[in-house]
Amino acid sequence: MRQRTISRRRFIQLAATAALLGACRPARPTEAPGPSPSATVPATPTPAPTPTATRTPIPTASPSPTATAVPTVTPTHAPSAAAQVAVARVGSYDRTRVRQAVRSLLDGIGGLAGLVRPGDRVALKVNLTGGSHFSPPPGVPATESYMTHPEVVRALAESLRDAGARELYIVEALFDDGSFQRYGYLEVAQAVGATLVDLNQPQPYGDFAVVRVGPGWFIYQQFTMNRLLQEVNTFISVAKLKAHCRCGVTLAMKNLVGLVPTAAYRLSASDWWRSALHGANNDQARTRLPRVVVDLNRARPIHLALIDGIRSGDAGEVPRGAFAPLAPGVLVASRDPVAADAVASAIMGFDPAASYPNPPFVNADNHLELASQMGLGTHRLDRIQVAGERIADVRQPFRPCWSEEG
Repeated sequence: MRQRTISRRRFIQLAATAALLGACRPARPTEAPGPSPSATVPATPTPAPTPTATRTPIPTASPSPTATAVPTVTPTHAPSAAAQVAVARVGSYDRTRVRQAVRSLLDGIGGLAGLVRPGDRVALKVNLTGGSHFSPPPGVPATESYMTHPEVVRALAESLRDAGARELYIVEALFDDGSFQRYGYLEVAQAVGATLVDLNQPQPYGDFAVVRVGPGWFIYQQFTMNRLLQEVNTFISVAKLKAHCRCGVTLAMKNLVGLVPTAAYRLSASDWWRSALHGANNDQARTRLPRVVVDLNRARPIHLALIDGIRSGDAGEVPRGAFAPLAPGVLVASRDPVAADAVASAIMGFDPAASYPNPPFVNADNHLELASQMGLGTHRLDRIQVAGERIADVRQPFRPCWSEEG
């Protein structure tokens, strides 16, 4: 048989066409090698594991992970000139109202089709910052001022189950033992059949993974993470609507600081927080922490952002200084985490495109802008389509956090 030959120009044209066609298909995260809590994915959903919480380690010298590096995960969303963000008004954490609002939000961004498929494994990263190191304002629960409320997670988990998710994991690198139970997550996990995972520990695996950020990393070329974060099919950030002293705002993207084990990211064994991510001093933190946030979001991309702004706190991330309870009464969701954070920032009365030292970025570079520059999404309001409530109708001005003391 005579062999057909093509010119070098024709070969390049065919290769470019094939690459373009491949880019048009929605990307799905690939499963990294290594032990898996479940061996195979059945054709129909099966009951999820019995809820369990892992123990927070006693502070020790930072470990040296020996796990093999796994590839960077590709996000499923494709940032475009018309990102979709949904906003819902919710007056309380009443279970029925929150469930209805979450379903409305998901409908507003096109539903879960293509994001969650039958048999998928899904991780929901919540914000339980500080643990018992801080006390909520008198008469106001922590989950109604500075932590993600479990009813928001319950409502989202129910929708994920309806979409066919086989395994659900509620994850956070806890600051102390008992946080999952103390803040209502053990009850939620039991109700929706989810597994609680403390990301300070490698369980349910034997060791941590070392996850690369990819070309153009800012501060960290790779991160130590629980292997589960790379093996789930869908990763969701369920954050709280808050200001932050060292990052301007702490929303869906900043929530990822709680992905890495505390013991591996502190400057001193006596530090109970991830001090190495912030830097040795406030001047260093101004440029370092925003870029660490972007590095984390590239290492573990967010497929869906859901921001709890039903109840929050003013002028800071946790109760200290000028912190005061607020009731914005909103939920925000998007497949574009940068756009979700931009709309949430605007609801807080801030300009998401502001530059240091303008509010809310009075002490830090704008990580929303940095993320946008890296192609993670858009922070420009004129490039975002908002479904549901208008920003102007739900705006609740927040005071920026000027210092750690408020």
